[in-house]
Amino acid sequence: MSRNDLWTREQTILAFNLYYKIPYGTIHGGNPKVQQLASIIDRSLGSVGRKMQNLASLDPVQQARGIKGLGHHSKLDKEVFNEFYNNWESLAIESERILAEKQGVSLEAKVEQEEQEWQSRNGINVTRSVNVRVGQNFFRSIVLNNFDLKCAISGIDIPQMLRASHIIPWSKNKQHRVNPENGLCLSALYDVAFDQGFIGVDTDYKIVLAEKLKKRKKEAYFQEHFGRLEGTEIRPPSKFFPRKDFLEYHLDKIFNK
Repeated sequence: MSRNDLWTREQTILAFNLYYKIPYGTIHGGNPKVQQLASIIDRSLGSVGRKMQNLASLDPVQQARGIKGLGHHSKLDKEVFNEFYNNWESLAIESERILAEKQGVSLEAKVEQEEQEWQSRNGINVTRSVNVRVGQNFFRSIVLNNFDLKCAISGIDIPQMLRASHIIPWSKNKQHRVNPENGLCLSALYDVAFDQGFIGVDTDYKIVLAEKLKKRKKEAYFQEHFGRLEGTEIRPPSKFFPRKDFLEYHLDKIFNK
């Protein structure tokens, strides 16, 4: 193998970035996002796919699902995986910085473009730091793709109508702000209902309704949007299930309060 065939640390970090942004079953050359990354880092489609499969072989989440990936990971693969696994904020900032550089734009411009694409600028504080905005966009991308771009409750699949809902609020736990196990993909209606404690998800991943919402059961909107939800399971994610201790926090601290 020539020196030019070796993957660099930056290329590996970008592969790790994309690995978390797309469902495992879409790691192939037909995926436009794989094609885009291959073009950006000047690697073949097969090379990018194999690299992401190598990373999958190191992933305990995939191992628990019976997915082995490819076992020929390199020392660098393992170093990058160990450095960033469960270190979500660092992965977001470092990988998005590299990606912006490869794309020839500033990190600030990249964040602006992504926010406009998701139409998520209503009500944001424009004085937020770039790192915070990068983390929020990274979290949104991973969470929405984890649920295959569908609301975990209604199945709505229009990205502009979807939100990456934090189970433990952003302000309450810095360590897990960007952790996809702390996220649910919800439509705008259910995002607000979850955030305000009108609905919750128990540790069996079933929806529960708060008493303060049930008091409205005679209303037409309750029957249409909430009445049939209680006890039904959320749509299963493709990779990261919400952590049960996070769901317990929401039920204890936010639900029905």
